Amino acid sequence: MTDTLCPVALTQSLIRCPSVTPEEGGALQLLQSVLEGAGFTCIRVDRNGTPNLFARWGARGHARSLGFNGHTDVVPLGNPDDWTRAPFGGDIDAGRIWGRGACDMKSGVAAFVAAAVDFVQDTPPDGAVILTITGDEEGPGRDGTLALLDWMAPRGEAMSVCIVGEPTCPQTMGEMIKIGRRGSLNAHVVARGRQGHAAYPHRAANPLPVLVRYLDRLAGHALDHGTDHFDPSTLALTSIDVGNPATNVIPAQGRAALNIRFNDLHSGASLSDWLRDVADEISAGTGVTLDLDIQISGESFLTPPGPLSDLVAAAVTAECGIVPVLSTSGGTSDARFIKDHCPVVEFGLVGTSMHQVDEFAEVDHIHQLKSIYGRILREYFA
Repeated sequence: MTDTLCPVALTQSLIRCPSVTPEEGGALQLLQSVLEGAGFTCIRVDRNGTPNLFARWGARGHARSLGFNGHTDVVPLGNPDDWTRAPFGGDIDAGRIWGRGACDMKSGVAAFVAAAVDFVQDTPPDGAVILTITGDEEGPGRDGTLALLDWMAPRGEAMSVCIVGEPTCPQTMGEMIKIGRRGSLNAHVVARGRQGHAAYPHRAANPLPVLVRYLDRLAGHALDHGTDHFDPSTLALTSIDVGNPATNVIPAQGRAALNIRFNDLHSGASLSDWLRDVADEISAGTGVTLDLDIQISGESFLTPPGPLSDLVAAAVTAECGIVPVLSTSGGTSDARFIKDHCPVVEFGLVGTSMHQVDEFAEVDHIHQLKSIYGRILREYFA
């Protein structure tokens, strides 16, 4: 097959679009132009000011469709003076392409778009190729991939399987495929007591010993010992704050925050119930209340090893010469939304520079990723 679309050149063009979340920056407009030029039907699915793009080659509602999900929004630069390369330059030097989004994940989007354009033009498949590209993955996530899936459902637009193009490889290209993700829960705790003089503690209701007992109980508890595909769930205390500058005053309240990354032995609801039950037990009879504000970022999920992971793994092995590990490590991704729509796995570049100053991607890896995606497309529709 003769390449007609260079993934590196497309990555450069995307990096030059300053799409710091929630700005679109011209990135989705660029992709729409490229995809429509190759015969894809493209529709903007913006919601509440968040930019999203749906693209399909082939008939709507086809029984066989391979989907790709990615994002063009990027995290902020940090201090621009710390960059030694132009953050939106897309410059190539020392075998690398440099700029915000080079790794996470404009290169992944470019690699799949280039592979899909070549594929449908050279060997039009009996089926549909669908891309769901959001500008909201690095933001709140409420109006990005979720908006695309909400829009697709009543219109009969469906992916049979989906690949998310996030960077998945820790150090070596091709070493890891993500077949699931841990869930994530954040909790903010406020211990409310009664202020008083430190010399007369019996006249106050000190919230701090209660808060400390609560946090110690949580931190010392083993949530589980892991499963066949997941490491043990973890609970991390992330903040303890009293804000009391006076040494002779018992404060009225203290605050804390924690994060739980949980496997498929738990749900956000079950962990929320546990946090509240322990809070009620610890605070009972103390005159101190423990109020919790809990946000569930995403539930854990697993796509069991099978046809989809086998397909991706075989393509990776053919192009990279190594057998990838099937993993559920890392943080959350938009795969947490797609798993309710169809089977989903994640595969993309080495992620060592994502979100860093002087973010980069190896040029050879981008070409390799396009070849892997192209092989997946050919084998899926073979």
